Amino acid sequence: MTQTTPPTNPERKPHPLWRFFSSVKLTLALLIILAVTSIAGTIIPQQEGAMDFARDLNPRVFRIFLALDLFDMYHSFWFRLLLGTLTINLLVCSIDRFPTAWRRFRAQPSPERDQPFENLPDDQTILVAGDPGDLSSRIEALLRSRYKRVHAAGGGRSAWHAEKGRYAHFGVYLVHLSVFLILIGGLVGSFIGFQGFVNIVEGETIHEIAVRNRQDPLPLGFEVRCDRFSVEFYDSGAPKEYRSDLTFLIDGKEAAQRPIRVNHPTEFEGVTFYQSSYGSTPGRQVRLQLLRGDDPAAATAVDAQIAGPAVELPGKEGAFRVLDANPNMMGVMGPAVLVGVKPQEGEEIQFWVFQNVASVQERFPGVFGHNPRLDPAAYKPYTFVLDRLESRYYTGLQVNRDPGVPLVWAGCFMMVAGFIVTFFMSHRHVWVRLDRTDQGRNRVRVAGRSSKNPVGLEREIERLTGDLNRHLNEPHA
Repeated sequence: MTQTTPPTNPERKPHPLWRFFSSVKLTLALLIILAVTSIAGTIIPQQEGAMDFARDLNPRVFRIFLALDLFDMYHSFWFRLLLGTLTINLLVCSIDRFPTAWRRFRAQPSPERDQPFENLPDDQTILVAGDPGDLSSRIEALLRSRYKRVHAAGGGRSAWHAEKGRYAHFGVYLVHLSVFLILIGGLVGSFIGFQGFVNIVEGETIHEIAVRNRQDPLPLGFEVRCDRFSVEFYDSGAPKEYRSDLTFLIDGKEAAQRPIRVNHPTEFEGVTFYQSSYGSTPGRQVRLQLLRGDDPAAATAVDAQIAGPAVELPGKEGAFRVLDANPNMMGVMGPAVLVGVKPQEGEEIQFWVFQNVASVQERFPGVFGHNPRLDPAAYKPYTFVLDRLESRYYTGLQVNRDPGVPLVWAGCFMMVAGFIVTFFMSHRHVWVRLDRTDQGRNRVRVAGRSSKNPVGLEREIERLTGDLNRHLNEPHA
């Protein structure tokens, strides 16, 4: 019985996993899925903007959206997985197809090929008189002045091959690499970067921010001080422009001063600050009117500080402190401060003092008499009235750090370069042959081939043929 010997060099089949990731169908499927999910991410409000949208959802639908991270889709695990899979797919496709492009790049067609000259149009043939050796030198000189790569062959007849645009084969790989860099930049920003926010009161300094999906504040590694906040309004009362003047400090020393406005962010130590919002918060200074009895003329103006030292009552009955402040009590009652009165003997009495007493009484009749904590006359014989509560603006800043941005920008520039190479450059081959006709005349023929843009090749062949005709027929010194 004869044993059959298997072939010594069978064609190796690629690994199934490699075939999966090198599939163009996988690329198309991933691009379609990413396009659909990106549309969904545009329609469905993301992050802070999702709160109002989520309130209107059915509870069951809300739970599904929450489970799929559709309110923060671009930071979800499945979206990152899609980007990662597309990145691997793109890389494997490029590696899998690169050897073919490299062989086309390294290939050197023979100058003596006959195929390019088959069915050659008459206008690409020149008949010229003269010495073949001299004509050959002229042809080669003209070709070398126009093309960087020229290969010549001889032996009874002269033939040349010239080419340009060899690097056009790699234009598509530049595009692939650019997309790869953009995807890597997006993943780097998603995993390493952060998006946070912070409110800074005028004159105060912060060194940490609140970050989404993180319970503990994130230290910045430097300090930010809001030196001044200003806002301009339209006649209708709507804000026209607001601006924050910030100072950045490292180890307590001023490192930079930058103003920021809406749509005019600033960057420091790789962290970008955007002007996002603003508001007001109570300051430390408070002015109170203390009425003794029912005589308004007996009112005494007293200045105090929130959480500051105690202030003695005008009649020496004890002292009071301003413990807290609220710019709009319960959202409808206006400015108020919490006062604690400590008499000479007895326990401290605490109650809220309002600025707009009359409007509060009109809107909530009897509210002061029914709740001692809201009664400004809770400590007899005085009635406390809030005259002025200092207000300070705070600036609301969006704080982002995205270390993948340089990669994304590099990818964008590389993509433009790749498109230019891919669509506006072509690998062109030109063959020129000098031989003798049956009538003993010198014949020069010009042929060409191009990877793309046949119209451009036709024009180049036409120019080269015309230049050769003039160059070969002109008197030679």
